[in-house]
Amino acid sequence: MRFLVVLILAAAVCVGVAGASAMRNGTGGRVSAARHKFARVDVRSLLSHGSQLREQGQYKEADTVLHEALAVAEQSPDSLEVVAVLNELGVLGKYDGQFEVAEDAYRRALQIIEQTVGLDSASAATLFHNLGGLEHARGRFAEGEAYAQRSVEIRERLLGPGDPETAADLAALAALLDGQGKYDEAEKLYLRALAIFEAAYGSENYDGAITLNNLAALYQATGRGEESERLYLRALAIKEKLLGPEHPDIAMTLNNLAVLYKSQHRLAEAAQLYRRALAIFERTLDRSHPKLVTCRENYQQLLREMKPDAE
Repeated sequence: MRFLVVLILAAAVCVGVAGASAMRNGTGGRVSAARHKFARVDVRSLLSHGSQLREQGQYKEADTVLHEALAVAEQSPDSLEVVAVLNELGVLGKYDGQFEVAEDAYRRALQIIEQTVGLDSASAATLFHNLGGLEHARGRFAEGEAYAQRSVEIRERLLGPGDPETAADLAALAALLDGQGKYDEAEKLYLRALAIFEAAYGSENYDGAITLNNLAALYQATGRGEESERLYLRALAIKEKLLGPEHPDIAMTLNNLAVLYKSQHRLAEAAQLYRRALAIFERTLDRSHPKLVTCRENYQQLLREMKPDAE
């Protein structure tokens, strides 16, 4: 039986202002500036729409919108617009299980950042964070740790240790340490991140819910079942309130809680949660997506261990 851990997304890469080439004097310069202004509006609008679709679990629709945004951004002299779209395409690829596509997008964006604002910038920290998240999704935890460490170092220097964006980097690093079995280090970072999120956003916030899910998984892995159940239920309640009952993130926590209940021999409760999680995943993800595959395998294993009348 396997549980699912997810990393908090880093803040989006900001879309930059128009380049100097758009600010020339004369009538031609004004027309050029106007066109680039409309292009930036289009990019921002499409990027926002694509991000919303991804957050709603509508991955195929998000992909179409974001590729349209990329085509518009590539016509602009402002390379940071391209970076912003590539970053969002990388995030989408990770969530949709298109890991090679995601890596290509992130690395292309990072190359642009290196040539413009530099690798010690906030934008670079975001991309390092998200590259770490991609390696986490692939199960390559040690490879992802170096990216996460670098994002923490940059963000702490730029924003300080108590900023919510720093907390997101800390939580990401915790998940990668967790995946390597470095539980004590990971727990400290999860708790530190959770305290920052709750101080900044209150007790019911999305980043906090993700951190609660991951901390619950750590407690589950280390045999602290009661604490794990309490945190899973708390994370589930927050996610349902913020995202609604049919979002893929809901299904992740349902799967994890089912794994816990199965380990406690609460088989009927576990089966009910798996069925609900699978229904959500099957509506929102491709059949080959790792999260759906994991949940399906968990449920099938449970059914093999149950009596026929318990199904």
